[in-house]
Amino acid sequence: MFFQLLLTFAKIGVFAFGGGSATIPLIQNEIVNGLHWLSAKEFLELIAIAELTPGPIAVNSATFVGYKLAGVGGAIVATLGVCLPSIILVLIAMLLLQKFAANIWTDKIVRGLRPAVVALIAAAAYSIAAEGISDIKGIIIAVVGFSVLMTHKLNPILVLVLAGVAGIIVYL
Repeated sequence: MFFQLLLTFAKIGVFAFGGGSATIPLIQNEIVNGLHWLSAKEFLELIAIAELTPGPIAVNSATFVGYKLAGVGGAIVATLGVCLPSIILVLIAMLLLQKFAANIWTDKIVRGLRPAVVALIAAAAYSIAAEGISDIKGIIIAVVGFSVLMTHKLNPILVLVLAGVAGIIVYL
């Protein structure tokens, strides 16, 4: 189990371009759709917990899944698995970018990656919305939360807390 946790989260770590929300579809594909370590409902709960706790989503997710499957040792192995590829890739990228910073091809590659990251984030948002919003009340909470974030620039954690309070009130 430890080896499978390490390999699975290292794979996620290698392909987690864009970080944050862009990793959600990768994690979902591996953990829910591929290995069936979590159900779709458990995955939504995982994302909610990962968003509420400090640290990157991928790291929080790896820690949670590793702990669920193999205790503290599993949490450590899964977390190392997701972090090590990023550390290695960042070091290599820094060396290459310093060497080829003025190269026109480097600029074109980076400019091409940006829209792909936006697409990954949009796919994650759609997937989470499709699974996590089941009625008009949920849609209203989501739209109000999004609107408040875009117009008032509130702290996202405050918006999550307020959405939780709204959920208590609306779903009583």
